[in-house]
Amino acid sequence: MIVIGVDVHKQSLTAAAVDETGRLLSERTLGGSEGGLFAWAAALGDDRLWAVEDCRHVTGALERELVAAGERLVRVPPKLTAPERPPSLGDTSPSCSSTPTGRRPRLSGSRTVRSRG
Repeated sequence: MIVIGVDVHKQSLTAAAVDETGRLLSERTLGGSEGGLFAWAAALGDDRLWAVEDCRHVTGALERELVAAGERLVRVPPKLTAPERPPSLGDTSPSCSSTPTGRRPRLSGSRTVRSRG
């Protein structure tokens, strides 16, 4: 399965696709009205899950489009998308520098979004 993480802003969005191991497969940045997100995602494969930060005032339109298109979508709480604190001296936590955003993929605590119809 491919997970597509989406960082949405008022005028743009960036999507990054990773495989089961967290390896970056592709990344795409689009302007506010620029299309092509679904075609880009379709080229990655059929088994995909969209992970969108739960900021519905900014992501609502994208979420509605994804659900209407039959895509699987989870909302990720903002606290799980915040940058990791750098390890303190003596901390043995694994580094998250291997991910493109410098963040560990964390989907536990996320909510699945489904169509109401």
